[in-house]
Amino acid sequence: MRIATASTLIPVAHPSFGPEEEAAIVAALRSGWVSQGPKVAEFENAFAEYVSSPFAIAVSSCTTGLHLALIASGIRHGDEVICPSLSFIATANAIVQAGATPIFVDVDTATFNIDPTCLERTISPRTKAILVVHQIGLPAPLADILELARKRGVTVIEDAACAIGAEYYGARIGRPHASMACFSFHPRKILTTGEGGMITTADQNVANRLRKLRQHAMTVSDLTRHSAKQVSVETYEEVGYNYRMTDLQASVGSVQLRRVEAMISRRRMQAQRYSRELRSIHWLTVPQEPVGCKHNYQSYMVLLAENAPIGRDKLMQVLLDAGISTRRGVMAIHREPPYRSEQWEKRLPATNLLTETSIILPLFHDMTEADQDYILECLHRVGN
Repeated sequence: MRIATASTLIPVAHPSFGPEEEAAIVAALRSGWVSQGPKVAEFENAFAEYVSSPFAIAVSSCTTGLHLALIASGIRHGDEVICPSLSFIATANAIVQAGATPIFVDVDTATFNIDPTCLERTISPRTKAILVVHQIGLPAPLADILELARKRGVTVIEDAACAIGAEYYGARIGRPHASMACFSFHPRKILTTGEGGMITTADQNVANRLRKLRQHAMTVSDLTRHSAKQVSVETYEEVGYNYRMTDLQASVGSVQLRRVEAMISRRRMQAQRYSRELRSIHWLTVPQEPVGCKHNYQSYMVLLAENAPIGRDKLMQVLLDAGISTRRGVMAIHREPPYRSEQWEKRLPATNLLTETSIILPLFHDMTEADQDYILECLHRVGN
């Protein structure tokens, strides 16, 4: 048994960088453009092409992207926005920051995504939008959700923080399914720029407004002003925000985007190996990939059965003692102090079950087969 140290611990996630990313950073530094500039525009164009979206707007994070998407959708104080509680807290925070109230809906225990049957019961006259999360990289059932939203006159926004490269019936997430989709480039994501995010949309007017809002609602961007042959003075026609991405980040993002399909392919291979080897452990349930969905396996999450020989938190500690870092499965937002309410505890049984029994295992591009063998060995040893 290995003894865990800072140098031997198998991390739950780890970004993959190489000489190309380093060279891109140096080139951006030497260019003099270190804030939002030409590299951001280059990254936006490449991202839009990758997901087959007419427009892509880079921002400082997925959270700020969600905030802007809600504002651009006309969400305001007093409105209600439906979202799953089984998500990172930023999903609900963005709704609150836009002045609205998050209304939590339960999920499907097989996919961890919104259950459309629960969604139909949750929509009310005050519902103005649905914030759909593609949980840990598995596409949500968009067709059912979009059809229901159309019938009820409700906007749909995709929280695609984890979903780069994931596909829904052959179309990559980010291609215009809903009004907008928002991505994260945090270090735990497959493509990372350190921090950063992207919004995709098919609506040119929305794209133009998002570009202004991310830069203090400035009518003329820095890049346009500095490259102009005539003096150009900007105005500020509404309250905006500083949600810009930097050229330093975008230069890394462009390189990562060129590598993303290879990284997803490797993750899928690693995930399939996990699933193949873990099916013999009767008290673990491995993730599913529904028909029509391509999972990018941003995270590999398993569920502990009721008859498991060990509790979830105890299992995490056993693995940590063995030099293996894990994370609890997706959090339940309604159990955190800002959102805690007895009504949600009663109305979200599937969310409660999943957040209590799920665990995320290490999965990252540079994880070796030996690392995975060791993780599998430790899991097989539990309960024996």
